[in-house]
Amino acid sequence: MSVRSKLPYLLFLFIEVFLLFSCSDVTDKNGDAKMNAPKMTHPVTPVSKVKNLHLQLAELGLCDVARLDSAIWFDLKYYSTDNFMHQQLYQTINRPFLQRDVALRLVKCSDFLRSIDTSLHLMIYDAVRPLAVQRIMWKALDSLPPAERVKFVSNPKNKSLHNYGAAVDLTICSSNRTVLDMGAGFDDIRLIAYPSQETHFLSTGDLTKEQFNNRQLLRRVMRSQNFRNLPTEWWHFNACPRWKAQNQYSLLEKEPIIR
Repeated sequence: MSVRSKLPYLLFLFIEVFLLFSCSDVTDKNGDAKMNAPKMTHPVTPVSKVKNLHLQLAELGLCDVARLDSAIWFDLKYYSTDNFMHQQLYQTINRPFLQRDVALRLVKCSDFLRSIDTSLHLMIYDAVRPLAVQRIMWKALDSLPPAERVKFVSNPKNKSLHNYGAAVDLTICSSNRTVLDMGAGFDDIRLIAYPSQETHFLSTGDLTKEQFNNRQLLRRVMRSQNFRNLPTEWWHFNACPRWKAQNQYSLLEKEPIIR
């Protein structure tokens, strides 16, 4: 894409960010003022740095999903220590970024979920992921043979859809930010986290009907916009095949440097 063709989108992004930080209240789609969404637990990032982050990622076609729809909430696990590595892996990416067309599809998923129950929200755990972080995660699981490791982390040699901003890890939560019980947590490598094993664990009683139904609801919402679930992770959804992402999107090699 040429620099000239990017200008309208960058101008739109600048205006969007300006308007966002000049207002303190969140408004719904009808323009009515609403209470602000519950605050994140992450450290506050200066406005100038947030703008810088948005503009740098926009060069790769990435946009902030939570800016498109305030009903989509996030708790980025790799911007905290609440993950399988127990360390903060993202230093500057503190909001959920996806390719713009993927983000717009996710907004439609959010609309569909709230048409079912207005008290429910999508909660994003991870969106775009730098390839440099992918390498760290792959190495951290080196106790597993590659054939097993790829069930949880894509081999960085082959890239991941996360690296292109074309995959999202998420769950469903209530209006008080309580996540629905899925029977296994995020980043859980046990078989009970496998969608492909749900029937078995439902029959043994290790997975309750409520937990099974919660997973079914998440898949129903995501499938409404053709997102596809991984058979080994209830939380992971791909927006497209890997070959399509490689041909259509830019790769995020490493995190932007924010000064």
